[in-house]
Amino acid sequence: MTFEIPAHAGAHPGKPASRIRQKNEETILKAAEVEFARHGFKGTSMNTIAQNAGLPKANLHYYFTNKLGLYIAVLSNIIQLWDSTFNTLTCDDDPTEALTRYIRAKMEFSRRQPQASRVFAMEVISGGECLTEYFNQDYRAWFQGRANVFQAWIDAGKMDPVDPVNLIFLLWGSTQHYADFATQICRVSGRTKLTKQDMEDAGDNLIRIILKGCGLTPAI
Repeated sequence: MTFEIPAHAGAHPGKPASRIRQKNEETILKAAEVEFARHGFKGTSMNTIAQNAGLPKANLHYYFTNKLGLYIAVLSNIIQLWDSTFNTLTCDDDPTEALTRYIRAKMEFSRRQPQASRVFAMEVISGGECLTEYFNQDYRAWFQGRANVFQAWIDAGKMDPVDPVNLIFLLWGSTQHYADFATQICRVSGRTKLTKQDMEDAGDNLIRIILKGCGLTPAI
């Protein structure tokens, strides 16, 4: 079973999407990501988000009924993006290709949407109350489905017998680290910011380390 997460929780229902609507929603979500990442849910106001989005506050309430709806939409959007890269995983896939593709995709999300990743991390650390409805039985079934594919690869001798659940956690944590802890990485390494090349190099290293730990030979 695939658990679908709504892309824009809290948006007004029943209104047809348009190019202008989609553009405005994307602008609002991006501004909200920045504010929620900086100040958390309680410290962020709809007025500040509207100012950063360059839109009247009334427009925010047109697209998102309240701050909680907008906050959940930010969380939903990043979860949907992360999970979409694993939705089509099957036992017939080559584990080397599938894991390589997944790690690269997750690192690209960390590069392009670090603020959304940080919002998600802060929500989980604070108890994940707003994620309760998402991490339900359907999501657990989706998660177990990914683990079952890994186990099928192991049973078929395609990769070493590692714990599938812990492997998924490792994939999540290692790739999201470069978004959530970018400040620490930069200060330790003497960088001012992580560049696209930095992220690609980090991704290459994660691919080597994780795939070799699974008894696979990276193609890079």
